[in-house]
Amino acid sequence: LADLDNARKRSLREREEVVRYGLERHLKDLLPVIDNLDRALDLGDRTGKWESLAEGVRMTRKLLEDTLAKQGLKAFTARGLPFDPHVHEAMGHEERQDVAPNMVSTEVLRGFTLHDRLVRPALVMVARAPAPAPSPEPGAGPDVAEDEPTSPETEAPGGTT
Repeated sequence: LADLDNARKRSLREREEVVRYGLERHLKDLLPVIDNLDRALDLGDRTGKWESLAEGVRMTRKLLEDTLAKQGLKAFTARGLPFDPHVHEAMGHEERQDVAPNMVSTEVLRGFTLHDRLVRPALVMVARAPAPAPSPEPGAGPDVAEDEPTSPETEAPGGTT
């Protein structure tokens, strides 16, 4: 019984360690990203060449994305695809003539999957056809109200106007 109790306690302790320190290897992979961001900021401060900072941030972003891809996290784009509520979250509609209705017209944030599971849907704007402009009725001028009858033929039933 004592051995069984000790094995149970050891197993519980090992499980707690896995939960607490299980991400260590993955987090070590992310440390170069932090280092590169620090280098980019330092270069921008020292030289004042912010174009170099922008390039450094682009390179660091690529490094981060590649590092996360090794762990199974993949970004996907929704731009130009039909709206799919399973992988897209609509932020709203845009009236667009250059994009077919129910197509993603603008991608606000990219979506991500971990292996084949959706982690975050892509936040998108969905295109819809522009509403046709209301055409003015012939003969209706700016001084004629729409609700007022203009002649005895258009009186309301019962003879009241």
